[in-house]
Amino acid sequence: MTPPSAPLPPVPRVAGRILDAQLHLMDRQVLDHDGVPVTTVDDLEVSGPALDVEIEPGTAPPVITALLTGAVLGTRIFGGRAPSSRLIRIPWKDVAEVEVVVRLGVSGELLDASWVERWVRDKIIARIPGGRHDPR
Repeated sequence: MTPPSAPLPPVPRVAGRILDAQLHLMDRQVLDHDGVPVTTVDDLEVSGPALDVEIEPGTAPPVITALLTGAVLGTRIFGGRAPSSRLIRIPWKDVAEVEVVVRLGVSGELLDASWVERWVRDKIIARIPGGRHDPR
């Protein structure tokens, strides 16, 4: 017969929300505060203890500092990791909510993540006759 086990101590409450990075963030579409698509989440920048070792009790958990996006298609096909200088950082403080999509609290025009679309719009599309206005 096994002795009665002691009740488990209550789980301490944590301020904020616990996210599973793979499930809730990776490859999610990022929308600005107007609902305009900006980019997708390719990677995360975290601060705190290393993620590949066991975290000691009492140690603060890792904290997301930025969403990373950029040209990672080649690394997904051939392996490896994109140089950090090629990745664009969206500060975590700009994230308003995480649901089916990641919504930002700022305009996408202000972010470096949409520079390619702005360049194509201004340098190529604007030069096409009728490309400077919305079709009616």
